[in-house]
Amino acid sequence: MMRLKVTFVLFLLILPLALANLRVGFYRRSCPNAESIVRAAVRRRLSRDKSITAALLRMHFHDCFVRGCDASILIDSNSKSSSEKDAGPNLTVRGFELIDEAKKALEATCPSKVSCADIITLATRDAVFLSGGPFYFVPTGRRDSLVSDPDEVNLPGPTLTVPEAFQAFRAKNMSMDDMVTLLGAHTVGVAHCSFFLDRITRPDPTMDRGLAAKLRSICGAASGTNPDPTAFLDQATPFAVDNQFFKQIGLKRGVMKIDQELANDPLSRRIVSGFAANATLFRTRFAQAMVKMGNIQVLVGKAGEIRKNCRVFNPRRRI
Repeated sequence: MMRLKVTFVLFLLILPLALANLRVGFYRRSCPNAESIVRAAVRRRLSRDKSITAALLRMHFHDCFVRGCDASILIDSNSKSSSEKDAGPNLTVRGFELIDEAKKALEATCPSKVSCADIITLATRDAVFLSGGPFYFVPTGRRDSLVSDPDEVNLPGPTLTVPEAFQAFRAKNMSMDDMVTLLGAHTVGVAHCSFFLDRITRPDPTMDRGLAAKLRSICGAASGTNPDPTAFLDQATPFAVDNQFFKQIGLKRGVMKIDQELANDPLSRRIVSGFAANATLFRTRFAQAMVKMGNIQVLVGKAGEIRKNCRVFNPRRRI
């Protein structure tokens, strides 16, 4: 009963954020089992690869911050044109085969009904929940893009200051609170040494000495077969969606510059402290921020298309 009450409260908090053209249960009639089909695919993958949660969160963010949440990141390049996958920030995005698996199952059950954009959104929500994070209702009804251009990929990087990073979020109608909350997704996942090497090759007073030594050991093990090793962004619970990330950066244990900056900058440190002290607050705000991000510049109605294969645009109809 308590679980139902918490879920209902989250629903009431999140629902006003949904755009009028998206709605919870969009596929209730056209594909009643859509959400359970996606969840089953995520559950299977997560059972053998706990890192998929971080991969999906990154994919969802990279998709929504370029042209909006329209699955443009899923398009493969071909001999005639490049796609967003070829852009530098997207070269290490992964998890595409999970989206393919879910799409194949959906097409077998209800052909040309469920968009790839909604699959990304639903799969990310399910991975978050199955990794200990909050469950939240996702408004659906997105359509898939007809464009995927690598030149349009311009994402905030890990070496930015808080004000610099916020410019990218504000451009998407996201608040400072939203930005700090969404960067809490770094409670799962890893960073390559190349993203933080400058913080450990010379003294950095904003990094815990013990962490710096540990990271130097990890990065010093680079080899021909592993030229750019990785380190967990959350040194406490790297596979759980929780508030440990905020506790860690409060102790100078942020791995990437932007993560540690959140705890140091006057614009964001109050939010960080609040999340570090209150796990329930973070869970609630994370659910809200994820729904809000999932509504960025969505295609609805007759815009775009419903791809049959998430990796390619549908064949153009001849007039």
